[in-house]
Parts: sequence; C-alpha cells; structure tokens
Amino acid sequence: MTSQFARLGVPTSLVAVLAERGIQTPTPIQAATLPDSLAGRDVLGRGRTGSGKTFAFALPVVARLADTANPTARRRPAPGRPRALLLAPTRELAAQIAGSVKPLADASRLSTLTIFGGVNQNPQVRSLTSGVDILVATPGRLLDLRDQGHLSLEAVEVTVIDEADHMSDMGFLPGVKKILGATPRASQRLLFSATLDNAVDVLVRQFLHDPVVHEADSAVSPVSRMEHHVLTVSAAERSDVIADLAAAPGRTILFTRTKHGAKKLAKQLNGRGIPAVDLHGNLSQNARVRNLAAFDSGRVETLVATDIAARGIHVDDVALVVHADPPTEHKAYLHRSGRTARAGSAGTVVTIATPDQRGDVQGLMRAAKIKPTVTPASSDVLRELAPGERRVFSADEVADRTPSAPEEPSARPRRSGRGGGSGRGSGSGRSGQAPTASQPQAPRGQRPGRAASANGSGRVPSGVAPAGSTRGAAVFSASAGRSVRRRSR
Repeated sequence: MTSQFARLGVPTSLVAVLAERGIQTPTPIQAATLPDSLAGRDVLGRGRTGSGKTFAFALPVVARLADTANPTARRRPAPGRPRALLLAPTRELAAQIAGSVKPLADASRLSTLTIFGGVNQNPQVRSLTSGVDILVATPGRLLDLRDQGHLSLEAVEVTVIDEADHMSDMGFLPGVKKILGATPRASQRLLFSATLDNAVDVLVRQFLHDPVVHEADSAVSPVSRMEHHVLTVSAAERSDVIADLAAAPGRTILFTRTKHGAKKLAKQLNGRGIPAVDLHGNLSQNARVRNLAAFDSGRVETLVATDIAARGIHVDDVALVVHADPPTEHKAYLHRSGRTARAGSAGTVVTIATPDQRGDVQGLMRAAKIKPTVTPASSDVLRELAPGERRVFSADEVADRTPSAPEEPSARPRRSGRGGGSGRGSGSGRSGQAPTASQPQAPRGQRPGRAASANGSGRVPSGVAPAGSTRGAAVFSASAGRSVRRRSR
C-alpha cells in the first residue's frame, strides 16, 4: 500500500525513516505544504506550535539536497558553504529542529550542524570548515560567524525561517533580513509562522517569490481540545494552589513573567518536595540542556519557564499549562498555551489570577478570543483540572531527580554517526549540545518513584496545605477527607 507521505511526493527513503518512528499520517500543515515545497515553490505556512511544522520543512529540505536516484554521486559540501539553512529564534528550538532533521539527513548521507550562542564557537568553526550540508542556526551566532569570515551563504539552495512571528517579537527580523539578503535570490525559501503580523508580512513580500500560502491550525484561535480555565485566588493562596497543580501526575509547565520568578518558583517547589527545573535566559547553555532533558525524559515532570525560553520547548504529552504569572499580551498567552494539546491531544490551560490581576486577565482573554471557565480555587476544582493523587518526595529524592551536575564553560561538540535522533528534543548532528532524553519516560498520568502520600485536613483554601507542610503529606487534601481516585489526565 502506498504511504500517504509517498503520495505527497516524499522520497521512499524518507518515508521509511518516518515509518520507523511511527509517523504514518501527515498532519494538516504537512499535507497542505509538502506538494508545493517538494516541487521547489516558496511556501508560507501558518500553523500553531505542535502542528507538525518541523517535518513540513525538514522533508523538502533533505529531499532537495539528496540525490535519491544516485546517493553515491552526491557532492561534498565546500568548507564554510552550507547548502541549506534552517533558522530558529532560540537555542532550544534550534537543537530540537536538528534532532528531527538528523535521522532524515543520515538516511540521505547528508551532514548536519547546529550553531548558536552561549557556547564556545571554536568547535562550530571547525565543523564548518569540514563542510556541512544542512546548517541549523540562531540568527545572532550565524551573523557573528559570517562577519568573522567563517562561513558564506552563497551556496544555500533552500532557507527555512521557523517561528517567524517569534523572530519578530524578539527583534531578530533585521538580522534575518541580512541573512536572507546574503542567500542567492533564486534559492527556495520556506517561512513558517503561527501568526502573520505586519513585520513578518514585510519579510514575506521582500524575500519570498510568489509564495504559496497554506494555513492549518492557526494560532489566532484556540485549539478545540484545549480547555481554558481562570482560577481566582487571594495573594496568600497563590503559592499553595500552584504547588498543588504541580504535584499532580503528568507533565506540567508553569510560566512566569521574569527569569528571577522562574528560578524562585522552581526552588520553592523543590523545597516542598515537588521536583521541578527552570528554563530561562540566565542559565548557561549546559544547564538549559540538562534541565530540558530532565523534563523531556520524564525524570522531572514540572518545568518552570519564561516566555522566550519556552518557545523552544516541543515536548509531547504536556497535560497541563499553568500561567502562574498571566502574560501581558494575547499572543504570548496563545504561544504559552500551545505547549499542551499538541498533535491532536487534549490539554488543560489554567491562569492564576489574584484580585489585582482579574481585570487584566479579562482583557487578555477577550483579545485572545477565548471564553475561559472562571472559578475560585477549591479542592474539588483543582482535582477536576489536574486529576490524580498529590504526592511529594523526600529531599534526597528531589535531589536525585533534579539535575545537579556542575556547569561547564561550553559543551564539546561531537560528530555523531548515522542513526539517532527521533524527533524534536532528541539530539542534533554535529554540535553535541542538543538535549537528549536518555532515560525512559514514565507512563502518562504516573509520577515514577513517588512516595505514598496521606490525605491531610488543612484547607487553605478548601484543603490547600500551607507552605510549611511536612513532606509526605498531601499538598492538597480532598474535601472531608475523601480519597481521590487516581486517573491520568
């Protein structure tokens, strides 16, 4: 039987790679864009995070560069002259894109390299000198190395701009314009964006040639399988409610507005026996890789992140997103919320609102065109939003689960062999700094190794245990001492 990907024009060798990873059916954005991108057309793809955009551009890039009829005749890339360029706004996203591209590239005997800031550039320069087919990069480090004369973009055959709207939000578009201007005018260009604001539209009109526009799962409207809730709490209740949600089974991402806030909240959760890692711009690259790998593997199921850092998070089976600090604008809300309900899965989004935040949150939801369920925090409500027994770890167990390796100045890159990489977050080609999930993931809805908890009777509010609760007691006790039947979410 002919594969659905094959019917779209994907080469047989790449279809086999997808099948090995259990990918049989194209997502809507893949089905819409692949025929045109494989035919060499410029494409503007609009789709939310989790819609399958990575393979939508990775497949045509690899197919274009590989001589599938005669792989042995494929030419070796010239030193410092990549043949394909994939731009991403953050280090984490660049590494995760590389992890998805690498198995496809390996099957086609193409080399890959990931470059970004925050690590020593010398290993990256050496890899560039050896020649690379597919370069995955962030704009800043790419321009630095180009300005130093370590690479040229004159041989680029296809350029991909991923998350162009986020590039705009971070102020990267001037750099992106310089980069696109340095690539051949006749080269193919693929641009993917969750939204299309004026700045991105200028980029499209200036650099894409008669692009075909495809839209699937637009981020301007909420996902149908995503439930939105606003929990109204007092300032005194806020920390306990957040801790209760974090202690529930399943992967949870908590968003804070500042880097300091992310670090502080992760520390507070660990102190309460709830293993958590933080992700923000003040961490070294090695620490970011370790923390994201711990979350990706399931060893730690609570991640506390800022907006910018979280744009590189592409982890499946995130059951709950909590806006511990509500964002200031609706696009950030939609992008944060997009960490759950990925690839057709269901997800829950909870916004914590104190009395002084309620007006801003109402305006935020109106701008996002979302009608959330607004309720005061209570034992029953929290268990409905995040089902399952609340358990806490001992201090030793928390220390064992959370990364604690000493930080190094940089990660030594290494050239990996064929194979490896099974999608976003599974490693990259040569750079060696991509996150890897080396430990098996716990079954969804279960926190592995949790010490048994006993239901308590404190109610702050309606059953939230105070911040000073003894480890081993439930973070949130059921009403009237009722046991809560555990179920996955």
